[in-house]
Amino acid sequence: MGHQVIIFDFSVIRGLWETRVKESKERQKKEKERLEKSSLEKIKQEWNFILECRKKGIPPSKYLKNGFVDTDEKIWDAYEKTPQLQKRHDLSDEAKKERNKFIFHLSGEQWMEFPDSLKEKIYLKEWHVYNTLIQTIPAYIALFQDLRVLELSKNQINHLPVEIGCLRNLKVLNVSFNNLKSVPPELGDCENLEKLDLSGNMELTELPFELSNLKQVTVVDMSANKFHSIPICVLRMSNLQWLDISSNNLNDLPEDIDRLDQLQTLLLQKNKLTYLPRALVNMPKLSLLVVSGDDLVEIPTAICESATGLKFVSLKDSPVETIVCKDTEEITESEREREQYEKEFMKAYIEDLKERGINTSDYEFLQKHISSSE
Repeated sequence: MGHQVIIFDFSVIRGLWETRVKESKERQKKEKERLEKSSLEKIKQEWNFILECRKKGIPPSKYLKNGFVDTDEKIWDAYEKTPQLQKRHDLSDEAKKERNKFIFHLSGEQWMEFPDSLKEKIYLKEWHVYNTLIQTIPAYIALFQDLRVLELSKNQINHLPVEIGCLRNLKVLNVSFNNLKSVPPELGDCENLEKLDLSGNMELTELPFELSNLKQVTVVDMSANKFHSIPICVLRMSNLQWLDISSNNLNDLPEDIDRLDQLQTLLLQKNKLTYLPRALVNMPKLSLLVVSGDDLVEIPTAICESATGLKFVSLKDSPVETIVCKDTEEITESEREREQYEKEFMKAYIEDLKERGINTSDYEFLQKHISSSE
């Protein structure tokens, strides 16, 4: 006999979350007002003022008078005008300017291809390209051997070149919300990759087995695609800690999913799962499991009774209005926007869960609230 799943309305949880945030801010405001009237707050303000003075390099003789702290912020203004501090600021600005020399930024729909001057800057360590109409990544990317970060979100990229496998020092690859339909096997040669974001491409259905070589990867986001199962290569990423495969076409999970023994967060909402395998109980570091959907009718009792601190959250999908439109591209774009919004919401929701935790009383409160609203 399967274990009945408690389903929470996504919109209700969002409302509760927003209400709790509002209540928390009100409590913080009252506590701040109370502390401002106490002597402890005055001591804290003086200590923070001293710390800030130390950061700015202001000598104690400037803010200590007969053993008392002068918290007049005019001291900062006066000292910042001194030649010594101005020199320090100049050095800081120079360091920032020096660092920016290794970072390439590009955005705006006026860009349909990368500028020709880029190929001459093979010393770059980071590319940040977003919201452009660029469709292809040039083959000369292989020359950028020092590249560590490749952020290419929200463009029109329709394929990754095989030359991407030459980037042996790459640590972050974000090609989310593009038009990718496949991933080249050569990506598996990027052995130092730590974060891989393929979310929002809408058409990805599989990943090459060669990605099994990515043993340093800790974060994989495959959400908002068309995966029917978790790729074998992902199950072989032995250091994986965060896996988001929400908004896909999963019907079930592999029975050997527990081989991901370092996994801490598993996001499965908005799939077609009908049950969860008992193997999830054997994942010692799994601390957050999110599922959703009316198709999910049973889960192992041990998941609900887990003594490992696992937070199990089940969200009910809100009905999505059918979009009546002849233009397929317009439908896809609307789906992309909705997925982006939902990802931002889930990110905030998960952060809130981590900050305050979720326990039995939270579930009871949610159940009562849902029951009363039906």
